[in-house]
Amino acid sequence: MKIIKTMLFTFLLTALFSLTSFSQGVVKGKIIDETLNEPLVGATAYLQNTSVGVSTGLDGSFVLNVPEGDFNLEISFIGFEDMNFPINLGNDEVKDLGTLNLVSSSVGLEEVQVISSVAIDRKTPVAVSTIDAKTIETELGQQELPEILKFTPSVYATKSGGGYGDARINIRGFNQRNVAVLINGIPVNDMENGWVYWSNWAGLGDATRSIQVQRGLGASKLAINSVGGTMNIITKTTDARKGGSLSYSMTDYGNQKAMLSLSTGMMDNNMAVSFVGSRTQGPGYINQSYVDAWSYYLSVTKVLNKDHTLVFTAIGAPQKHGQRRDRLTPEQYEKYGSLYNPNWGDRFGSVQNQRENYYHKPQFALNWYYQIADRTLLSTSAYVSIGTGGGSGPLSTYSWDADSTRSKNYDLYNNDGQLDYTGMVNDNATHEDALFDPNKVPGEDNVYGGFSKYILRNSVNNHNWYGILSTLTHDFNDNFKLTAGIDGRMYKGEHYREVRDLLGGDYYYESYKYAVDGISGRNQTMQLGDRIAYDNDGYVNYGGLFGQLEYTNGRISAFASGTVSNTWYKRVDRYNYIGEENGGTSQTSQVVDKLAYNMKVGANFNINEHHNVFFNTGYYTRAPFFSFVFVNYKNDVAVDLENEKITAFELGYGANYRLFNLKVNGYYTIWDDKSLLSRSFTDPESGNDTRAYIKGLSALHKGVEVELASQVQKNVVVSVLGSLGDWRWTNNVNSVVVDDETQDTLANINVYAADLRVADAPQT
Repeated sequence: MKIIKTMLFTFLLTALFSLTSFSQGVVKGKIIDETLNEPLVGATAYLQNTSVGVSTGLDGSFVLNVPEGDFNLEISFIGFEDMNFPINLGNDEVKDLGTLNLVSSSVGLEEVQVISSVAIDRKTPVAVSTIDAKTIETELGQQELPEILKFTPSVYATKSGGGYGDARINIRGFNQRNVAVLINGIPVNDMENGWVYWSNWAGLGDATRSIQVQRGLGASKLAINSVGGTMNIITKTTDARKGGSLSYSMTDYGNQKAMLSLSTGMMDNNMAVSFVGSRTQGPGYINQSYVDAWSYYLSVTKVLNKDHTLVFTAIGAPQKHGQRRDRLTPEQYEKYGSLYNPNWGDRFGSVQNQRENYYHKPQFALNWYYQIADRTLLSTSAYVSIGTGGGSGPLSTYSWDADSTRSKNYDLYNNDGQLDYTGMVNDNATHEDALFDPNKVPGEDNVYGGFSKYILRNSVNNHNWYGILSTLTHDFNDNFKLTAGIDGRMYKGEHYREVRDLLGGDYYYESYKYAVDGISGRNQTMQLGDRIAYDNDGYVNYGGLFGQLEYTNGRISAFASGTVSNTWYKRVDRYNYIGEENGGTSQTSQVVDKLAYNMKVGANFNINEHHNVFFNTGYYTRAPFFSFVFVNYKNDVAVDLENEKITAFELGYGANYRLFNLKVNGYYTIWDDKSLLSRSFTDPESGNDTRAYIKGLSALHKGVEVELASQVQKNVVVSVLGSLGDWRWTNNVNSVVVDDETQDTLANINVYAADLRVADAPQT
């Protein structure tokens, strides 16, 4: 009995001591990004030198139980300056710190976000999803940049063939030609065809601070390719804090990556320098899709005085990698598996890649921020992009076989399903086939032996791109804000094929069979580095004016914006035409110009601190891509050239609580006068390569998007997203089929497209 009494007394004493020891107060607050006025989800509030801490909820708020005593509360989030507060609470005391504005640790970030047209949640009336610095740092790994957007409604990102940098992205059923990609507000879609090659930006993820996907026409004030959406990439700019880091990672299939980050912080001379560099090597995930890549990002900031700041940035990613360009047949997949790559083979015991990509596209930008007055800021970016490189592939020569019939020698495969380069080299070195020449009779005066029946070629695509983007923002008062500016671009793209590898032969025979002026006395026996098949330049110059008026009053925000622009096109062709000075056709086309404009309006209404609704609508005319101006790879201008026309409507609703948020969007996009150029195919009658130019198509893209997130436990957030789309062509049109060799019109055919689904991405 005495033992029981002693145990009971000890238990009561312990309980009393525990109640005394664990008496505590509560501190709470809400952490937001000072620049964007958006909640910082996952920011940390903790007591220094203790294990007591908590992360912010889905609305940026936190509630932290604080023991009695003197503590220092620290608020931190990746990419922001820390905040500190002394804390001393009595038992059951509650201290509300209110809204805490974290300041970015990057110099010039606010100004870059102005140029970039970054959307603000519960203010800018667009459907938007933002990937912050913390998510990028913890989840990107060795994925390609578009892949981190896979958990965004209506976004379809895939590795494509599986090679390094070969990813692609679709938004709301529109491919990359119709999704605008901006880096710090600077457009990077190819000015000739609108495409984005992610291998050119393979190291960009290392220097990215945030990615904002604006679905639909978006918030950008520029006339850009944002039919499906805008991918707004903001780099880290210059870090105001001194320091550095070194990291190393390796995948389970052997790719290795080392990354170095250094920052001087803001020095006594009001200058700061930040650098991020990486090196990636490895065999690749797909068989023989090796990678050998570097990346670099440099940012230098100089604060001249309180009104003037200069920021210089340089970013690039020189790389080369093996590719898988051929899609697997069901039989190949079944026999060799998903990692099978038919685009390589054995060459006397060594690996020979048929498909390789090599490119370097550095971009240099000088930004000048001029605070003209308290309410007036001029932000100007002058930039240069210089791209060099291309991709390899096979090419075969037409020859006469033993029966004197025309044949084209394509790739030879061995029993393992790989290319037999040993056999190709031996064949090129020993065969006695005759060359096919449409102007000669088989067996009479033909060139025998020595020529390569198979070669590897490079398709080279170099470019020089110069641009200026200047934005003036002026706040008339607390309610009205005007943004206006200019957007100018000059672009030259150089395109040609060259002999990469003769594969054992003495020369490649160029027949000039597609050339409008024919042979015209030109050399037909080509050696390494000689240009073959095509050789032309595309010039695209662009000038635009833009303006936007914003209105904010309490719970209401609205905007109206518009642009007007003109695009000039010119083509120089050194393959089809020998030039008037040589007695042939001029190599330079006429200059073609197209005027375009767009208009957008939208409004957001915050019902209360948790709920908001918005709408936006716009009408967009877009100048055609270069290939639709000069069709069939000649200097002839397309007849009845029309701008594409896009009309879009969007509605959205949002609910935002500490442990729960929801976004629902509905969209309706009409696309008229769209043009398509089919891939080359063989005409069954002539045997020549042929393609079809299709114009005047219309499509309707409509759908609903849902994002739902719930914080079910302290460190566990469950997210669900979905998108239901219905994308269809809506009309039938006529198409012209043209022979690539003779340039003759073979047929005018009907294209029955009405009610067919738009392909290339899953609709649900």
